[in-house]
Amino acid sequence: MMVRAEPAPHEPGPSPWTALVEARTRELQAQGRWRRPVVFDARGPGGTLRGDAPLAGDTPGGEADEKVIAFASNDYLGLSTHPAVVAAAHEALDRWGAGSGASRLVTGSRPVHALLERELAASKGAARAVVFPTGFAANLGVLGAFGDTGVLVASDELNHASIVDGARLARAEVAVYRHGDVARLDGLLRAWGGPAIVVSDLVFSMDGDVAPVDDLAACCRRHDALLVLDEAHAVLGPDPAPALVGIDALRVGTLSKALGSLGGFVTGPAPWMDLLVNRARAYIFTTALTPADAAAALAALGVVGSAEGRQLRARLAGHVARVAPGHPSPIVPVVLGSDERAVAASAALRHRGIWVPAIRPPTVAPGTARLRVTLSASHTEDDVAGLVDALAGVRRAFGLAASGLGPGRR
Repeated sequence: MMVRAEPAPHEPGPSPWTALVEARTRELQAQGRWRRPVVFDARGPGGTLRGDAPLAGDTPGGEADEKVIAFASNDYLGLSTHPAVVAAAHEALDRWGAGSGASRLVTGSRPVHALLERELAASKGAARAVVFPTGFAANLGVLGAFGDTGVLVASDELNHASIVDGARLARAEVAVYRHGDVARLDGLLRAWGGPAIVVSDLVFSMDGDVAPVDDLAACCRRHDALLVLDEAHAVLGPDPAPALVGIDALRVGTLSKALGSLGGFVTGPAPWMDLLVNRARAYIFTTALTPADAAAALAALGVVGSAEGRQLRARLAGHVARVAPGHPSPIVPVVLGSDERAVAASAALRHRGIWVPAIRPPTVAPGTARLRVTLSASHTEDDVAGLVDALAGVRRAFGLAASGLGPGRR
């Protein structure tokens, strides 16, 4: 009698999604663009890079802890550690707890949200403000609410990712114009001939340069377009208010940079803000900003509007003048070109106790990898002197002229 052999058990192969994840991971690793978060134990610009975390080159752990001064934060005025800001957050935690518990239209609104919105509107000379949990959500919300079917959204090519994604998620048509090219923008609006939104960063997050606000406003006036300005990085100006007189405009801002907290906001006419509350999915369908973050931002706004705030901005402007004379913002790019050069330059600074991570694609365009140096009023004079000396060494080592400190174009 023959005994039939049982077939060997089938060993299932990887699922199609597992294979896809592995392929995409290998692709990023082969490009040298695989990244992990870095653990930075700090309160302010000085702190410790944890040795069990990858550093600037995204290499495996095992390095010793390193004491560094960071020139990579957007805490431009150092308000994240300001005693009044920290105390306000503590008080809000004690009064309302850690979270809001629901969206603003359900049970998430607290008195501090209304107070913050009132002061934000006043600071921008606007009728109303609407606060969002993040600046990213604010851009998603405003473009989704106003970028309806039959509308054109015209966006600068170097706009922040939140603007890019907000335009993609809107029901509007989208056109991208060359960075700062108002003549090209004018042609796009003329060809479209219908309702349009022009959206631009005021200060661009990777180059630190300033949008041509007067020309953008004039273009919007000619075509009856709505101008949306994201002022997240405009801690040193410019103030766009004079240019916006007589046109429809909305101003987007953040609580997480110059105000040292977390969140975003939009200011504009009251009926527009009412519509935003009722149409912005990023407002309607997410939990409200925490009371502690709202209270911290409210306290920070008070500092910014005081004599101390003016002193902090002057101190920050002085730091910028030492590092990059004539530069308009605390974001100073050092464009290296290749990813490898940027990573090597970051490592060279780190060996001198200065931490400036390498910024590579997809954050910036291929061929424009860089160091993105950001300055804060919380840096000391000695901190900035050390940075200036270290950057001079980077310029020599990588064959950069003094013009190596400055914007990098796509």
